[in-house]
Amino acid sequence: MRGRSVGMSAPRRFMVDLLHFASRVPGVPVQREMRLGAVRAARAAADPRPGWPALFLKAFGRVAAEMPELRRAFVRLPWCHIYEYPSSVATVAVEREYAGERAVFFGRVRDPGETPVTELEAQVRALARSPVESIKPFRKMLRFARLPRILRRPLMWLGLNLPRSRAHQFGTFGLSVYSSLGAESLHPLSPLTVTLTYGVIQRGGAVTVRLVYDHRVLDGATVARALARLEAELNGALCDELREMAPAKQVA
Repeated sequence: MRGRSVGMSAPRRFMVDLLHFASRVPGVPVQREMRLGAVRAARAAADPRPGWPALFLKAFGRVAAEMPELRRAFVRLPWCHIYEYPSSVATVAVEREYAGERAVFFGRVRDPGETPVTELEAQVRALARSPVESIKPFRKMLRFARLPRILRRPLMWLGLNLPRSRAHQFGTFGLSVYSSLGAESLHPLSPLTVTLTYGVIQRGGAVTVRLVYDHRVLDGATVARALARLEAELNGALCDELREMAPAKQVA
């Protein structure tokens, strides 16, 4: 049966390179069934109403501020060691239309734990809706992907293994989610130490939340505790922040 060759776009080439290095990370998923009914109700009453990605970014950023293990990375330069960052940088995967196809781009959000939810929502919305060429990380990704493979692979390896540049180029943790499409990822591949994903949030607030972690840096018990702290953060400080966003007539 005769088919046809399909050219690889710049975003697809970048994804192939990223997965080349992600496949070398001993990633292990850990999940927790969370009850976020109070958060769901507070979000519904908030004005403006933020998206769930902004809420999870804020909550996980606060947990990572308490647990330095979540801000660490395994790097190979100048020797194999674990490097700890002073604050978190989130890498958010978003699907965009580009050059006639749907493609995944990666934007970064700095120190989400210290950023107001409304500002986080604006940043995530910009990544999803602003013109692709207007977003600096997207432009850099496209320029990089147009380089010959013989240059791309060594440069990406350097970016992942030079401690000071790694967080700037790739972030300290990732968020990859498509529950708005009625589906969830079981084990997203990533070169990062921790990748956060969650499933469809049910009417009562029940949801499955997963962390895929680099076992060279973390152990399962630490990740399990991080998930418990994440649920507490969502139902605590984040819920309070959402309630403050409700119109005065609803608070009364």
